Amino acid sequence: MREAIQEAVNLLEQDQPCVLATVVRTKGSTPQKPGAKLLVRQDGSGVGTLGGGCVEGDIWFAAKEILRRKGGPEYRDYLLNEDIAARDGLVCGGTMYFFLEPLWEPKEFLDYGHAMLGAYETGNPVAVATLIKAEGGRGIQGAKLLLKEDGAVFGGLGDAALDEIALEGARRVADLGNNEHIATTLGAEIYVEGFTTPPTLVLVGGGHVGKATYDLALMLGFRIYVVDDRAQFSNPERFPKAEDTIVVPDYTRAMDQVPVNANTFILIATRGHWFDDLALESAVRTPARYVGLLGSRRKTIMIYQRLVQQGIPVERLRDVHAPIGLDIGALTPEELAVSIMSEIIMERRSGSGGPMKMDRKYFDRAVVKGLAAGVTSD
Repeated sequence: MREAIQEAVNLLEQDQPCVLATVVRTKGSTPQKPGAKLLVRQDGSGVGTLGGGCVEGDIWFAAKEILRRKGGPEYRDYLLNEDIAARDGLVCGGTMYFFLEPLWEPKEFLDYGHAMLGAYETGNPVAVATLIKAEGGRGIQGAKLLLKEDGAVFGGLGDAALDEIALEGARRVADLGNNEHIATTLGAEIYVEGFTTPPTLVLVGGGHVGKATYDLALMLGFRIYVVDDRAQFSNPERFPKAEDTIVVPDYTRAMDQVPVNANTFILIATRGHWFDDLALESAVRTPARYVGLLGSRRKTIMIYQRLVQQGIPVERLRDVHAPIGLDIGALTPEELAVSIMSEIIMERRSGSGGPMKMDRKYFDRAVVKGLAAGVTSD
């Protein structure tokens, strides 16, 4: 997503038009989720992906046609039926909705693009709302509204009522970098995106579990900081792709040198109870979205007792994930890393943490239909 926005800014700064295609809504099982982007240049090349296959090919062709005939924005939907799935080798059966946005002039997008990229760099969140479908003469398709962290608002959707709806959505998504599709009672549809730093994982403790979690979190696209009071467990050689490796004099200052915002996830896995105690006290004083503590229930209870005595709000302690992770029977550091990152993903994506296995009724339905088809063919 970031690469597509950056390229749009680069091209417009050179007065080169392009089309930015975005997945704005999905239903069912789809190869990409809302927020995925594809930037199509005037020469037909592109940056980003919408999930591949013939649907992406159709969007790519449509984007090139918009550039060729100098057309306006388009809102498209694709039902991923059995025919499409068979052609592309996909195992999905949902619907994808796309907004194709031609960018002709720098003034149309650059202010918004720079704000989005700035949020990635600084962590100061912004949200951008786009009117993807205008109805009844209300609003202008493709119009944008920008909400900054300080509450300043720029642009507009061409209708005061729609602007208010967009602002409400913008406030919901900005801090966490989420997105939301809004189908208004006015018939119009709005797509709102929040922009902030990438999801950040702070590993307090660079031991075996910290290292295994680092390896997995890298694959999942997290920006990672490592904090330890021992240089041999927090250094660029051990964690070469970490944003920073920090050695602290003691864990009371574990968070002093780490940028923490609402899109930050903290794992505390130091080498002992007394260190975990101090690290957790430091972590819960931050605005991190998620704080997790590795260890037994007995250790957790002892730590909670002391932190309550220290005046840490009970409400904040109640939000701590301790013991950390989903119950998958993990034993090894690598298995514990899977358990931990699964819970973090669940928290980030608002999942349930339950098994994906379908209900018995769906299995029975498939069996009945299969048996009936077999009888018919005989």
